Amino acid sequence: MSNFSVDLLSGDTSQQHGWQMLTQIVDSDPVPTLVLNVRHEVTHWNRAMEKTFGIPASEVVGTRDQWRAFYETARPVLADIVLDRASEAVLRELYEDRIQRSELISDAWEVEDYFAHLDKWFVFTATLLHDARGSVIGAIETLVDVTERKRVQEQLTEAQQQLVQAEKLASIGQLAAGVAHEINNPIGYVHSNLNALGRYIGDLFRALEMYEGIARQAEGQPGVQAALERVRKDLDLDFLKEDVPTLVRECQEGTGRVKKIVQDLKNFSRVDTHEEWQMADLHQGIDSTLSLAANELKYQVDVVKEYGDIPPVPCLPSQLNQVFLNLLVNAAQAMGETRGRITIRTGRKRERVWVEIEDNGCGISRELQQKIFDPFFTTKPVGKGTGLGLSLSYGIIQKHRGQIFVASEIGRGTIFSISLPLTQPIIQPRTESIQEPSDA
Repeated sequence: MSNFSVDLLSGDTSQQHGWQMLTQIVDSDPVPTLVLNVRHEVTHWNRAMEKTFGIPASEVVGTRDQWRAFYETARPVLADIVLDRASEAVLRELYEDRIQRSELISDAWEVEDYFAHLDKWFVFTATLLHDARGSVIGAIETLVDVTERKRVQEQLTEAQQQLVQAEKLASIGQLAAGVAHEINNPIGYVHSNLNALGRYIGDLFRALEMYEGIARQAEGQPGVQAALERVRKDLDLDFLKEDVPTLVRECQEGTGRVKKIVQDLKNFSRVDTHEEWQMADLHQGIDSTLSLAANELKYQVDVVKEYGDIPPVPCLPSQLNQVFLNLLVNAAQAMGETRGRITIRTGRKRERVWVEIEDNGCGISRELQQKIFDPFFTTKPVGKGTGLGLSLSYGIIQKHRGQIFVASEIGRGTIFSISLPLTQPIIQPRTESIQEPSDA
């Protein structure tokens, strides 16, 4: 119950009636409100103040302890400063850019500030109170809890930053896809030409063997034999016969690896499928993703593949590859300092296929398991995680009419299980063939 100082009731009946009306208005207001008299003593401390700050009116009315709701030590609140008719310069020096004039109440000031002991944000507004003759009789201050609004603003700001970053990554992805396309063509020519060169060199070596046979037959002709031997030594034919095939084979292996990297990149991004639903081999998608994530994984984990016999699945391959990448990278990062193991299993159960990605890392607590698919939730240090990876993965699996589950135990590791249907509504089965360059 709000109270007010007795001295404020002394005087004529109309003033007493005015303060009684003010008391009723303030006390029934759901907005936390306090009123001070000209001596900076609390005259009104409504029920909303009591509930918000846990301080009963009986402890502060008639005192100058209004600061207790906001600060650990005594200092003026905004109503005190307004009551002292502080200049705008003084107010801005105290509250810096957090203060502004009220747009609704003339001569009122508003401040938005965070109170750590409550873990809340408030907008508090203070203005002077006047009697009928215009004399200042006190000041009133109201507080609005804007904590939820601030948190939403922070989430929106973070989401905007993530969208900007996603746009950058999309540009990088487009660039990478273009690079993959540009590399694939000349590598195809080189690979094809090396195959042809290998055949030509084989023909040349067979010709050399024939010349050597002729040379052996010409042993009775010293001039011919000497000339052939001189050419043999000058060209170091014995060395060439050993080294040239090795060089060609190594070049073919190198271009083969480059072709595989390019194909893995194309399989991952699926830049040439326009994100159409198609029948895809999940094993191929997992293998391509493992190749792309090799630099992230090879120093931290050993990967064990326990593939079952599964049919092609109707899906958006690049999106499923993104899910696999998120789970694999998260598993690798869960290992800590010691080298760990990731086991990938696949199988079929009736009309669904399943994929399990298991790690023997640090594990996830039961409390956090309830939150890991929430947007913006992350246990990684600031700057290391967006909190969107698992949320996006969950959305992708839902889009595929699938399910994703997590089972984890602290100190033993985590298993993410994905289940996908073998049929999707109104999807034309389609598979994509990759055109290999023909040998010249």
